[in-house]
Amino acid sequence: MIEHWRMVVKRLLDVFLATLTLLVLLPVFAVIAVLVKLSSKGPVIYRQERVGLNGKPFILLKFRTMVVDAEEVTGPVMSPADDKRVTPVGRVLRRCRLDELPQLGDS
Repeated sequence: MIEHWRMVVKRLLDVFLATLTLLVLLPVFAVIAVLVKLSSKGPVIYRQERVGLNGKPFILLKFRTMVVDAEEVTGPVMSPADDKRVTPVGRVLRRCRLDELPQLGDS
C-alpha cells in the first residue's frame, strides 16, 4: 500500500516538474523557433528516425540547424566543424546545445 502511494506521489511530482519546466522554457522555444524560421526556409523542427536501445526505432526531434535537404546527396553523416550546410542561427544553437531542447518533450 505504501509503495503504491510512493508511485502516485512520484508520478504527480514528475508531471508537476515537467509542466513547470515547459512553462519556463516556452519563451525560449518561441524565440528559437522564430529565429530558425527567419534565418532560412523550411520547417522549424527536424525529424529523423534513429535506432535506440535494443534496436527499437524512435523519432528524434531537434530545432533545424541546417539548410533544408542538407542530407539529400550525402545521407546522414557527421557534420564537420566548418560545415557549410549549417545556418548562422544553427551554428549558435549547436554551440549552446539549444537545438536539442525539443527532445525534452519526447522523452
